[in-house]
Amino acid sequence: GRHALFEPAHGPATSLAKTDRANPIGAILSMAMLLEHFEATDAAAAVRDAVRAAVAADVTTPDLGGLRGTRDVGDWVADRVRLG
Repeated sequence: GRHALFEPAHGPATSLAKTDRANPIGAILSMAMLLEHFEATDAAAAVRDAVRAAVAADVTTPDLGGLRGTRDVGDWVADRVRLG
C-alpha cells in the first residue's frame, strides 16, 4: 500500500503551543492534502476555499497581518467548510 504523511512545512510549532498565536492555516491546508490523497476532492476544495476566504477577509493571525488567534482562525475556517 501507499503511505503518506501530512504536516505543515514548519512542523508542529510546539513553541507556540497553548499560546493562541500559532497560524493554523498550514495545518488546515495539510488536511486538504490528506483529503485529496484519499480522493475526497470536493471536501479538499471546500477546505481550500474556506482558507482563501479567511485570508481575503483578513481573518488571520498576526504573522499574516491579522489580529486573530489560532482558535478563532481555525473556528472561522471550520464554520465556512460546514456552511459550504
